[in-house]
Amino acid sequence: MAARTDFYDHPGGYKEHARSTPYLGGLAVTTGFLVAAIIFGWASDEVLVLVLGVLVLLAVGTADDRVGLGIIPRILIEVGVAAAVWFCGFGWDLFSSGALDFLFTIAWVVGLINAFNLMDNLDGATATVAAASAAGAGGLALAQGGVLLAAVGFSLAGACAGFLPHNLAKPAKIFLGDGGSMPVGFAIAVITMTIPFGSGSLIAFALACLVVAVPILDMAAVIISRRQRGVGVFVGGRDHMTHRLFRYIDSERGVSAVLFAAQGSLCGLAVVLIETSRGVLVVAVSAFSLVLAALALAYLETLATGIPKPGRGDT
Repeated sequence: MAARTDFYDHPGGYKEHARSTPYLGGLAVTTGFLVAAIIFGWASDEVLVLVLGVLVLLAVGTADDRVGLGIIPRILIEVGVAAAVWFCGFGWDLFSSGALDFLFTIAWVVGLINAFNLMDNLDGATATVAAASAAGAGGLALAQGGVLLAAVGFSLAGACAGFLPHNLAKPAKIFLGDGGSMPVGFAIAVITMTIPFGSGSLIAFALACLVVAVPILDMAAVIISRRQRGVGVFVGGRDHMTHRLFRYIDSERGVSAVLFAAQGSLCGLAVVLIETSRGVLVVAVSAFSLVLAALALAYLETLATGIPKPGRGDT
């Protein structure tokens, strides 16, 4: 379809992939995911809300890949989708104030959409991390008796894993694009918010943070780094975690393996922690793990003496 419609990501500027490569990988991933999600959860309100949001962001992201919508229209649509999730009753319930929960839901959904979008700067990066995060969210849901939600999480993990052989081919056969990274980030945001934790809100949030720690830390590091340099957050660049890893590993597949190991380990830790009955332990270990991950990222920053040049540019 991309070849017939001339829907390619052409090299140029900060994008240094060797040849024009088809987009629409996001259409493949979301189609595979939605088919499985609808089969398992066609009668579920949660799945219906998730499916509608994924379809909206698939359309918006694909249009952005094609013509470039600009950051303001994209953010406004993301806020609208996040607000719809809240009003349908599937947002965060962390505070005694509904207004605070609403704002936190907006921040969580919009933040994760853009965190996964910003990670789509090296072949395999977003799909690898999303596969680990979705599988981790599915594992948490299963541990809490949310069998349907677990099936949805595992479906997303499978769709992302099925995309990787094509994206990590040498050279890449297809790119994920905004049409993939945006709905994937949205789906993971919704799944993590709707897991039936049945425990304190702080515990729920701590475990959810572990499940998406890698994209959150990457986005935080990029924001801090670019603010210090006076560069726009959504301007293309090569200052992500993926680029710094690529400097030392020199392989897209190697970087993807490291990202999967890191995010997968944190997801495994979350699943182990949820089996404990000590809320203080869960929060303390989660916070400690996130601090260690942030320190590791900071160490990569200090090692970097220049801007690495992997095969792809930023989103």
